Amino acid sequence: MNETDSLLKSCQLCPRKCAVDRINGQLGYCGRPAGIYAARAALHFWEEPCISGSRGSGTVFFSGCGLRCVYCQNHEIALGRQGREITPERLSQIFLELQEKGAHNINLVTPTHYIPQILSALRTAKEQGLALPIVYNTGGYEEVSSLRLLDGLIDIYLPDLKYRSPELGARFSNAPDYFEKASLALKEMFRQTGRPLFDAEGMMQRGMIVRHLILPGQAGNSKRVLRWLHETFGDDIYISIMNQYTPMPHLNELPSFQDINRKVTPEEYQRILDFAEAIGITNGFMQEGDTAKESFIPPFTGEGL
Repeated sequence: MNETDSLLKSCQLCPRKCAVDRINGQLGYCGRPAGIYAARAALHFWEEPCISGSRGSGTVFFSGCGLRCVYCQNHEIALGRQGREITPERLSQIFLELQEKGAHNINLVTPTHYIPQILSALRTAKEQGLALPIVYNTGGYEEVSSLRLLDGLIDIYLPDLKYRSPELGARFSNAPDYFEKASLALKEMFRQTGRPLFDAEGMMQRGMIVRHLILPGQAGNSKRVLRWLHETFGDDIYISIMNQYTPMPHLNELPSFQDINRKVTPEEYQRILDFAEAIGITNGFMQEGDTAKESFIPPFTGEGL
């Protein structure tokens, strides 16, 4: 049995540890069997400036998700409703095609449940000339043992840190252990990448950017997250404070979540920015303008697959 099959035969790649046999079609929390399913592979311009740059980030959006937050802006692909199956060989070709299109990096979005297949595709692509930084773009709910499989292949980690409390993790993501797992995962990511490194164009070549999405009415959570990040990593990482929370139409059908069925107000966002400045965060990104709208969500039409 090869490495990929052994890891998927009783899958424990993410903290859910479903232990299902994905090789034989059993489905765990992520909803995906052993095949790779993706919804889009294209140049993407809506990441942080040092990731997107002027030519775009070569982004592959994978289908399925082991977190599945109730407010997810990509919920159609998180639930596996969008996407088509591709082989590891095709994925390696996609990486090379994105490099030929001028991408600054290869950006793997929601990749956790495909780690074994991605390892195979990355190794093949690198043997065939892939020379771009590899970005691991995740919700932060990761298993350290799985991240260690990636050591030496990932250059930039781009995780979320969503919640500080078990209550919010349970309510919004069915993951009361979210912070417990994510905090350990971020420390492992930082161990692998170290302090940030940029090229002459200001593009990140190595390092970690932690994203925090502000949720409506949850300023206390945001402050606790930012304080933990700053106390833990100081200026050795970048923190992206995001106001792009977009209430998706399916929330209208969920009465118990009407408190987050609105955008974050400019005043809410400014208070969090002021707090970040007050505690000494200097390596950070903020968002300007109206980013909280569905037009900023890319179309998942199978482009580039």
